[in-house]
Amino acid sequence: MTEIKTIYEQLGKELQVKIEPAPDEWGRLFNVDFFIRIRDNYIGIQIKPVNQGIQLSQIFKEKELQLKTHEKFTKQYGGKVFYIFSSKVGKKRD
Repeated sequence: MTEIKTIYEQLGKELQVKIEPAPDEWGRLFNVDFFIRIRDNYIGIQIKPVNQGIQLSQIFKEKELQLKTHEKFTKQYGGKVFYIFSSKVGKKRD
């Protein structure tokens, strides 16, 4: 739920674009959580919550493993996949 709030309530407003949830297939094949449609192409978004339970080194290790799937996404849909790192500040996730 916090990922969804971060994307829709903060990033979507900030960028002033429609952000859509990625189909389940995209999550499995391309490691993409959300996307932005630009004409006939797509930009992928992979969101990573950062908190006390998740170490940054673990996130960067995952990023290396996901590189090939993100390259496949770019080849098929024309846009790159971007990481959004979300952290909780007080009671709000930024």
